[in-house]
Amino acid sequence: MDARSLMQAAEEVARKSGDVALGFFRQGVTVDTKGDGTPVTVADRTAEKTAREWIESHFPEDGILGEEFGETRPGAKRRWILDPIDGTKTFIRGVPLWGTLVAVTEGETILAGAAYFPPVGEMLVAAPGQGCWWNGKRTKVSAEADLSRALVLTTDERFLTYPQRGAAWRGLAAKASVSRTWGDCYGYLMLATGRAEVMVDELMSPWDAAALQPIIEEAGGVFTDWTGKRTAFGGNCIATNGVLAEQVRELLGAKGT
Repeated sequence: MDARSLMQAAEEVARKSGDVALGFFRQGVTVDTKGDGTPVTVADRTAEKTAREWIESHFPEDGILGEEFGETRPGAKRRWILDPIDGTKTFIRGVPLWGTLVAVTEGETILAGAAYFPPVGEMLVAAPGQGCWWNGKRTKVSAEADLSRALVLTTDERFLTYPQRGAAWRGLAAKASVSRTWGDCYGYLMLATGRAEVMVDELMSPWDAAALQPIIEEAGGVFTDWTGKRTAFGGNCIATNGVLAEQVRELLGAKGT
């Protein structure tokens, strides 16, 4: 299956499952707590089931890794990685800055990624060599090379796990024009569409990051972990518009690529 077809498939899965999640949004759903202490709702579970059913119907030999229901066919050559609601805490509070993430991978090579933002009606989809598409039109990161005019984002400025990174973030934010915690996948939407220059996360699971790497890279940005490795499986992320990548990594104390 070619890259464009996989990109279209990822988009379809993201749209179908995201629209299911949207049906529960601001409806007062019950919130449960998972073993890791994070929240989950019937919206997360139903949306992921929808995605899994579609994949099983169209690609029955492929593996699936989802945040809510784990892994299916771990030995499969190709795998779909799902986050039905990236930003569940945001979703629960009725804030529309959440999304549905779908990636298609072979090993750690990402073949296609889609990020759908149902409450705000925005879709990003990308595949290597195919560009990044925002609601059907090509999009690219900003060309801003002056950090003092940049918008920098992070999911949680507290950086509780790594206090030294919190200090590094505050140093970066002090040099930027604006810093905000428009977090989770929404920050990457802002970056890929030229509305922000930097998005930083200290803790990411594969389902948080896999769809976003091709989106940022195909929009002309740089997506690495904190060691500077180009990967969505490093457990964290520094994403930039590209021209600011070296300066941002230096300010954050991260290694170069």
